[in-house]
Amino acid sequence: MQNGKTALNLLSSALNVLLLTLILFVLLKAGGIAYDMGYRIFTEPAMDVEPGRDVAVRVETGMSGLKLGSLLEEKRLVDSGLLFSVQLALSSYGKKIKPGTYTLNTSQTAEEMLLTLAGEGAEEEEE
Repeated sequence: MQNGKTALNLLSSALNVLLLTLILFVLLKAGGIAYDMGYRIFTEPAMDVEPGRDVAVRVETGMSGLKLGSLLEEKRLVDSGLLFSVQLALSSYGKKIKPGTYTLNTSQTAEEMLLTLAGEGAEEEEE
């Protein structure tokens, strides 16, 4: 009888250790993905080096950030449309995007594209 309880306790302990290891692995993996996404939001490079290629993009009235990001990804201006939509949401340009037809370049970063789409691309900012 005592051997059965001991075996059950050992099995329970082994399962607890296995469960904790699995939880730790999932947390580390999710943390790595979150870090990578956060890093890319602020440091995503342009798709091409200068001079790149010009691409015409038409922004419709009321176009969502996800739809705009998908359009830019489809035209190979950004690597990830989802990442661009997050960059748009976190930027100060989220509500400033103006409808119209724009010429963007594959050598532009997402920040530069946002400036252009918000109608501020021709202005130089002083810091």
